[in-house]
Amino acid sequence: MSQQRQKIVLSGMRPTGPLHLGNYVGALRGWVRLQDTHRCFFAIVPWHALSSEYQKPLVIKEYTFE
Repeated sequence: MSQQRQKIVLSGMRPTGPLHLGNYVGALRGWVRLQDTHRCFFAIVPWHALSSEYQKPLVIKEYTFE
């Protein structure tokens, strides 16, 4: 009996603003599709947001938990 291994997906999103249609089309829709066929690890990656929003750390925190 051979057991097929699931492929692994690691994907993250930067919390640089409120969620919008671009987030849905660019990432979230694909994440939903992948979760049934792959072993998935999805993340909100606030460290990457520091490169563009470093002067407003409270804004990054707000967007991370949105």
